[in-house]
Amino acid sequence: MAKTVLVTGASSGIGKATAIYLAQNGYKVYGAARRVERLEALKDTGIKPIALDVSKEESLTACVDRIIKEAGSVDVLINNAGLGSYGALEDVPMAEAKNQLEINLFGAARLIQLVLPHMRKNRYGKIVNISSIGGKVSLPMGSWYHASKFAIEGLSDSLRNEVRQFGIDVIVIEPGGTRSEMIAVGSEDLMRVSGNSPYSKLANSIQKMYADIEKNAVDPVVIASLIKKGIEAKHPKVRYIGGAMAKPMLFMRKILSDKLFDKMVMSQMK
Repeated sequence: MAKTVLVTGASSGIGKATAIYLAQNGYKVYGAARRVERLEALKDTGIKPIALDVSKEESLTACVDRIIKEAGSVDVLINNAGLGSYGALEDVPMAEAKNQLEINLFGAARLIQLVLPHMRKNRYGKIVNISSIGGKVSLPMGSWYHASKFAIEGLSDSLRNEVRQFGIDVIVIEPGGTRSEMIAVGSEDLMRVSGNSPYSKLANSIQKMYADIEKNAVDPVVIASLIKKGIEAKHPKVRYIGGAMAKPMLFMRKILSDKLFDKMVMSQMK
């Protein structure tokens, strides 16, 4: 029997590619997003569009309730919905910082809470949290984004050992540069917040770096295939890494001291 999958943030990027890829491979896929009009085209691939704003409790509960009513279970939850909001810590309004954490962390956590009772009952479940190499490596001007992704990493590590007794796996995906609208949107956001502040010189350097990342970014189906590999493994790895510069960056972070890593990162800010 086909497993039922909920993919959040399915209107673009990794979420869209993953929803399509899994639907093409026999899964019953619900593609969820706030911009539900952008999901209509996915119907042709057999995906069921569903409205979801991960920052609103009533939307989260309505989404899960509908899937349980129609499909009977959520076998695989892919927490992909995310926001990349950038700017110097001093410049970012706290309301924007809280919104970043609401979407990237608390929305994902609440969805996990909502699907876990059904997964426990079925003694089966796969929870896939889309982190980033930014959950292990921090760049300037991304303090709140990195805070949210570091938090997802920690949440996943704790959760994994809570739910394994119920036959539930927790998998973290750490993409590097991946083609999506997030890079361009994040770059625009950076300049809006810090482009005319005392941090403007660094902001311009970061913007140029993002442009280089975008040139080398991989197709999101690369990450979708990693997700499929993880959810189909009998004993999945804790983390799957893919995308431009992901493995080299994480390797350098592992072997270098904090100060040497900082020096390497800042040497790219020209």
